[in-house]
Amino acid sequence: MSIQSAVRRLTAPDIRARKGGEPIVSLTSYHAHTARLIDPHVDFILVGDSLGMVMHGMETTVPVTVDMMILQGQAVMRGSARALVVVDLPFGSYEGSPQQAFATASRVLKETGAGAIKLEGGRRMAETVRFLADRGVPVMGHVGLTPQAINTLGSFKALGRDEASAKLILDDARAIADAGAFSIVVEAVSEPLARQITEEVAPPTIGIGGSVACDGQILVLEDMLGLSDRVPRFVKKYADIGPSIGQAVADYAADVRKRAFPGPEHVYAAKKAG
Repeated sequence: MSIQSAVRRLTAPDIRARKGGEPIVSLTSYHAHTARLIDPHVDFILVGDSLGMVMHGMETTVPVTVDMMILQGQAVMRGSARALVVVDLPFGSYEGSPQQAFATASRVLKETGAGAIKLEGGRRMAETVRFLADRGVPVMGHVGLTPQAINTLGSFKALGRDEASAKLILDDARAIADAGAFSIVVEAVSEPLARQITEEVAPPTIGIGGSVACDGQILVLEDMLGLSDRVPRFVKKYADIGPSIGQAVADYAADVRKRAFPGPEHVYAAKKAG
């Protein structure tokens, strides 16, 4: 039996059971190698449609396709063994009807082997969340700042800072919680609102620019490693490896240009000397 198959992967019910308990740790990943590195330390890995911006240089997540999500979801599954893998449903692949959402979600789960999907939206998506949950699809919700709606929102900005907008977001969270979401991402809202949502809904909340009062936290891996050009103000950089990569490439280029790059003859010489 391989080491990978001997490890029990976490499931959506495992995450749901963490409500009010030990904080849930999560990061995004889009590659097998980064998934392998973070898998021992996180509870779930989100294959986010942020890959459009992080990997492909898109301005928003809107152009991301289902095929892109499946390809990267497969990579993350190959690189991970323990963490629950959650795959975003991209814009336009689920909003049309609950039936459309089920067709997309079932394809994603079948072709990637992931354990759950995530979709954006509150009250307007409650019927869809219930439809999916009733048919065996574990659904992670997402309220507050919803990047797929950026063309409507106008900009990536914090929401829920006034009483009226805060009530709408709270109602959104309540609606998808009641519909059967096993957890809810709460993005870029005021701390009092994130705290209230966490206290009032049954599923665990996962904050991103929300509040330490949430049941867990998630960040885009490239943001916290210093690899992204545009990093939200709420992100703490735990490393700044972008400049290190740039310097390493510059050193490599310099070696090649002065013919100091180790080639086959160096390997042969080293083996002969050994």
